[in-house]
Amino acid sequence: MKKSLVILLAATLGLAACNTEKKGPGGLLYKIHQNEGKDKIKEGDIVKMHFIQTNDKDSVLSSTYDNGFAQVFPVQKKTYSGDINDVLTLFGEGDSATFKVNLDTMAFYSKQPKPEQFKNDKYITFTVKIEKVFKKNAGEADSTFNKRAGEFFQADYKKTLEDIKKAEDSKIKTYIEENSLKTQTTASGLNYVLTAKGTAERAVLGDTLEINYTGKVTKKGKDGKYKVFDTSDEKVAKEAKTFQPGRPYGPTKMVYGQTVPGFTESLGLIGVGGKISVIIPSKLAYGEQGVPQIGVGPYCPLAFDIEITKIIKAKAGAPVAVTPIK
Repeated sequence: MKKSLVILLAATLGLAACNTEKKGPGGLLYKIHQNEGKDKIKEGDIVKMHFIQTNDKDSVLSSTYDNGFAQVFPVQKKTYSGDINDVLTLFGEGDSATFKVNLDTMAFYSKQPKPEQFKNDKYITFTVKIEKVFKKNAGEADSTFNKRAGEFFQADYKKTLEDIKKAEDSKIKTYIEENSLKTQTTASGLNYVLTAKGTAERAVLGDTLEINYTGKVTKKGKDGKYKVFDTSDEKVAKEAKTFQPGRPYGPTKMVYGQTVPGFTESLGLIGVGGKISVIIPSKLAYGEQGVPQIGVGPYCPLAFDIEITKIIKAKAGAPVAVTPIK
């Protein structure tokens, strides 16, 4: 896998004073961090691009690095000077840059109000790395070009997926080392640190547990923290900016045996009052598919801190309600 843009930017922050922002059309501001000198992107090219999207407070709104896959898309005709399609024509394959799209200009030309999440912002900022620019050959028919592009990016996707799969063990090892954990490993491959065993009673299939939990990915983000994708702790949710108004926080009911295998196995290792930290390999969680909408990519190991506060025994013949862990 190529060096992450997050690492690249961290290494170049000291040069920021030398890279003065340039002004572009439509209120655009941009700064090129790396220029490979290749042909610039044109309308009709298909681009593979990693990006980090932030607001004026430098809060990360989205990042292709969360799941390890760069975005692939055709470059469209610009709708106004300074829109994103127009901005891309400033860059070529291998370039990295930061550009700021003026939200007021965007709202004016799209005839749509500024999105609520940007109401106090002037710009939406993209920090990008152009991984690939796929261009049409001279005189090439559209059908031939599209077939060639489809075959190329399908093969590229498979290779990226295989690279991510191969890197999983290293991610788990790095997470354990970064947090100085002295883990034990079960036969299934679950790594865990037992903080408190709790009572001797263990849940059995069909029991309902009340638990406190926080789930994180095992790779640090741009802010140097592990992204929290789900938690029952309101304070943690607010700090991680994943708070959902109206959602009940606090001890959450889960049916034993009806979560992902690694989570079920973790719950079986403790009783009431028990606390455990686990690193769940993807084969015991979401595997190749992941859950992209919450930032869990393919072959993504997960870290959970779990506490059981109550075990409610199942009644014979009673229907079982399912509350899945995200």
